[in-house]
Amino acid sequence: MRLLTVLGLTAAFGHAADKHILKAAPETVVIGYYDAASPPALRIKAGDTVEIHTLGVARAAALEALGVPANRVQPELRAVTAANTTGRGHFLTGPVFVEGAAPGDALVVHIVDVKLAIDYSYNAMGANGVLADRFRVGTNKLIPLDRERGVAPFAPGVEVPLRPFFGSMGVAPPREAGRLSSTPPWTHAGNMDNRELTAGSTVYIPVHVPGALFLAGDGHAAQGDGEVDQTGLETSLVGTFRFELRKGWNRKWPRAETPTHYIAMGFDDDLNKAVRLATEEAVDWLMELGKLSRADAYMLASVAVDLHITQLVDVNKGVHAMIPKSLFIARAKE
Repeated sequence: MRLLTVLGLTAAFGHAADKHILKAAPETVVIGYYDAASPPALRIKAGDTVEIHTLGVARAAALEALGVPANRVQPELRAVTAANTTGRGHFLTGPVFVEGAAPGDALVVHIVDVKLAIDYSYNAMGANGVLADRFRVGTNKLIPLDRERGVAPFAPGVEVPLRPFFGSMGVAPPREAGRLSSTPPWTHAGNMDNRELTAGSTVYIPVHVPGALFLAGDGHAAQGDGEVDQTGLETSLVGTFRFELRKGWNRKWPRAETPTHYIAMGFDDDLNKAVRLATEEAVDWLMELGKLSRADAYMLASVAVDLHITQLVDVNKGVHAMIPKSLFIARAKE
């Protein structure tokens, strides 16, 4: 079912680019997986913009148990969970099929806007948390979101600045990988939990199957690097994405950029290997950006690039390398 509206925008991509709206509904949400066999919920052309409505990871009964009044639980959440009582994991809206996307390309995802869909969030201690052996797994907390002030009142005298982003954004994995859990990030991107990927950033994701099959979900109102207890401020979000293609990209790992940084990433169940992958990706990108030798790029990574722990709790740990755009004087003057 194609739940959308269409508005002509621009002919810059060889056609009048369209604006679509993809609502969260039983036929447009998958629970807990990325799969090349998933049927598209929406078909678009490169250059089009899609407003995607997503749901937090808690079911209605769990939210009510936390203290959310029944009339403040999203009707679409009730509908999705009533239609799928067995699925576990992230609620992911999509997939979006992008015409012309082919294996070897990059799906270029411009995150135009991210808005809070509701005025509450929650945090829960999971079994994969860094200190799960010291705290009671399943302990949770309902946290209001003050959209007007842009903060979450966490406790008396404690406020968390809101910085909404999608913990999970990705495409279908290679067909031979089969159905993948939505928990670990990998070459298809997915559950990266990278708090830098807010409105105004761009993600480059390797395409593995025709159409790419993009999904988004796992909304966070805020999160710290590491996400140490396994969750952020979990909530429902509405994101606006513009999709483009970079043909013949032929890279294994996702990349991203913000207005101030290029971001190289590495994912592995061994944190040391994730560090190595992120560093290798950063060196490769520095060689391209600065037309540097490999040795000079490695040195530059050591003196000017920051490695951050993206998250430690999603089976495959994440590390991202923050490369300042200000390093490249010629590009800064363009």
